Amino acid sequence: MPEITQSMHQLAEPLWQESFNHPFIKELAAGNLPTDTFRYYLKQDRYYLQNFGDLHKQIADHISSPKIKEFLYAGAEGLHDDEADVRKTFFRELAITPAEIEATPIAPNAYSYVSHMYHELHEGSPARAAAALLPCYWLYNEIGKKLIKNGSPVKIYQQFIDTYDSDGFTDATNEMIQIVNELGASATPDEQRGMKTAFVRSSWFELHFWGMAYEHQQWA
Repeated sequence: MPEITQSMHQLAEPLWQESFNHPFIKELAAGNLPTDTFRYYLKQDRYYLQNFGDLHKQIADHISSPKIKEFLYAGAEGLHDDEADVRKTFFRELAITPAEIEATPIAPNAYSYVSHMYHELHEGSPARAAAALLPCYWLYNEIGKKLIKNGSPVKIYQQFIDTYDSDGFTDATNEMIQIVNELGASATPDEQRGMKTAFVRSSWFELHFWGMAYEHQQWA
């Protein structure tokens, strides 16, 4: 019987292909993504990652497996790699201040994405919530591996690519894939369907996160 993440990947493949080919990603790799668009992305991603970390802890609180708990609690603390430190470097280099962050409203897609993940935990299950987290690992890792071949001529964009092709992030991605497979193996058929739906919906939000940043999405 194929592992559940294989089915998830197949279901989300069209959305992922759109992410790979999105103008945000294409221009980042080419080095001509406007700096103000990348700044917009970083400010919204900071809000997302804060909640992404909190969700790791909340999911872990509902999981009995010590090994899975350990991974998720580590994710809550540091996302398993140097992502947080790299983000601090980006904020410093682009002069994104705490005051600017405080004054930046949460964009519609970022708000909806985070709400979706909390919904999967509180109205669904820990397994569904874990599946909802997985695209943020897996899609970014695949993007990093695709872009690393040619890189980007802009230093800060190259650092972004390096983060998601790193050994640490790849190891964390593979571990998260195995966690979702383990949770899926003990799930009922209804639960498995819910996990797949959560994964595909997160993949949809990932695609539209690029669009949100590219268009500088506003509420009105």
